[in-house]
Amino acid sequence: MKKQLLLAVSIILLACQQQSNDDLKTIYSLPKKLKEVSGIIYFPESDLLYTLEDSGNANKIYALNAEGKIEKTITITNAENIDWEDITKDKKDNLYIGDFGNNDNIRQDLCIYKVNKKELDKDNALAEYKVSFSYPEQNEFPPKKKEMFYDVEGFFEYQNYFYLFTKNRSKGFDGTAFIYKIPNAAGTQIATKIGEFKTCDNYNHCVLTSASISPDGKKIVVLSHDKIVLFENFQGDLFHKGTQTEISLNHFSQKESVVFKDNNALLIADEKTGKLDGNVYEFKLK
Repeated sequence: MKKQLLLAVSIILLACQQQSNDDLKTIYSLPKKLKEVSGIIYFPESDLLYTLEDSGNANKIYALNAEGKIEKTITITNAENIDWEDITKDKKDNLYIGDFGNNDNIRQDLCIYKVNKKELDKDNALAEYKVSFSYPEQNEFPPKKKEMFYDVEGFFEYQNYFYLFTKNRSKGFDGTAFIYKIPNAAGTQIATKIGEFKTCDNYNHCVLTSASISPDGKKIVVLSHDKIVLFENFQGDLFHKGTQTEISLNHFSQKESVVFKDNNALLIADEKTGKLDGNVYEFKLK
């Protein structure tokens, strides 16, 4: 029994281990016109970083080159930017725009737009289809202040499903985040809650703002303003059942976007605050 108890304690400690790392390196400053970058996705073949901005901004996607200059601007003519919070791609390099920002937990028009990779050569592009969805656990709009779990700022596409990581806006924030799964298919879908996990109970340090999966599908990261949480050693899509490691970035800013550059390196972007930040950084996992 004692051996079993020690094993259980060891597993818990492993899941909560802290890894400090000071390797956050500034790659370039974002263009001045992009003040509210909310998502990034990387194309290694062209070395382009595609980005977008959230509510109050244009229905446009911007392709940035290795110097951080805007190489191309693409207007999505049949999609409205209500609150675009993240961008991702599938294995065929089709893009997906997450219009699911929901600060007040009142929206009933949450959706994801697919933009076929062939449209990325155009100045004016059409979304191929729209995935509308809802959360079955939410019955009130807005819910009670202690149940404000239905904002999302991070997602990715994996094996023909979208995985969404919620941004907890509840009164009495305790770091709880939900993971939802949605089929990558046109039309109206119901999001399925596949699990939940906790970070810390400090909103400024542990609220989630972005998510990404590694090219080999073996690592998941979720981002906050000064750290990432890394999930490894999971089975299937039960990411929260794997090893959960908190990694300090030793740098606090309004970080809103993360993407794997390769299986061991991340690109991270933050919003400009006054004359500070507004950069793209590289961070290598150890």
